[in-house]
Amino acid sequence: MNYDYKVSAAGRVNIIGEHVDYCGGKVFPAALSLTNTVYVKANGTDKINLSWTTTDFKVSLDINDLEKYADLKYGNYQAGCALVWKNAGHKLLGCDMLQDCKVPFGSGLSSSAAIEVSTLAALAVIAGEKIDKKEIALLAQKAEREYAKVNCGIMDQYASANGLKDHAILLDCKNVSHEYVPFELGDCALVIANCNKPHSLVTSKYNERRSETEEALKLLQTVLKVDCLADVTPRQFEEYKSILPGKVKDRAEHVVYECDRVSKSVEAMKSGDIKRLGKLLCESHASLRDKYEVTGKELDVLAESAQNFDGCLGSRMTGAGFGGCTISIVKKDKVDEFKRVVGEKYAAEIGYDCSFYEAEIADGIITEKL
Repeated sequence: MNYDYKVSAAGRVNIIGEHVDYCGGKVFPAALSLTNTVYVKANGTDKINLSWTTTDFKVSLDINDLEKYADLKYGNYQAGCALVWKNAGHKLLGCDMLQDCKVPFGSGLSSSAAIEVSTLAALAVIAGEKIDKKEIALLAQKAEREYAKVNCGIMDQYASANGLKDHAILLDCKNVSHEYVPFELGDCALVIANCNKPHSLVTSKYNERRSETEEALKLLQTVLKVDCLADVTPRQFEEYKSILPGKVKDRAEHVVYECDRVSKSVEAMKSGDIKRLGKLLCESHASLRDKYEVTGKELDVLAESAQNFDGCLGSRMTGAGFGGCTISIVKKDKVDEFKRVVGEKYAAEIGYDCSFYEAEIADGIITEKL
């Protein structure tokens, strides 16, 4: 079948700043060259006909009755995107859409955001509308929250839409603004490893963690004038943490200090201090393991095997956790050895293999007329 446009959006890796986006914090993601690509053409009907390169499944969505597709195994994200696009007052055209996803599912590299953002950008392109990356990111988040029922922050969709080649994005999740920071690792490379453990965000502890951080904020607001948990400084936290019960205190401690690590990581990146950045990644992983409790054995084995490798400056889990990926900063001349050693240790301890990805830091939305 011939299509008129090719529209892609990026998966993302979060360098540091995990589980702080929904607490109003700053995060430090980058878009990856692993993308979801949508081939699309308007078809003059009131149907969105969906097909995939990865499955024979096909589905036809009625653009006048989009609420009914939330439980589809394939097509629910696209239906949610079409619905929020329409409800935001945009022109929704019937179209034929082929989806080609190169972001590994369940990897924590945000295949869902890449799918949502590329689908919305494709709908914009065929309607003849100018692409507003910020609006597309916000609509994609809305589709994920209201349609797919994952109570996510803005980071994934924003990074997917706004990525810039060879730059990380310092994203302020409180006021949804960003600055680009050149991502230069000198004689090191960023290595992504997938633990290959099946996980699902909806059924995981993700929404539970959100409610724990909300409880922490309510309690701290009785003694501090803050809008969000990310506004609490480490000094303020140490002064008032005694009012927080057990696990709620742990969750808040992670958020407060992770926000501090983001600031320090951006400074390290700007000054070319890659060794310091690596150390901060290790601290982030320890906090996610001990205070936020979202790692699990597989991610811990991966991160610790990496941290113990001679040519690795730092490693941590990235994404929501409970499975997914780690990122490691590794000397370029040691990358092959790193993969072999870490891969062998992981298989020996876990009983199955991890996967390694070669990915560049890339642009977000890319559109092409065919």
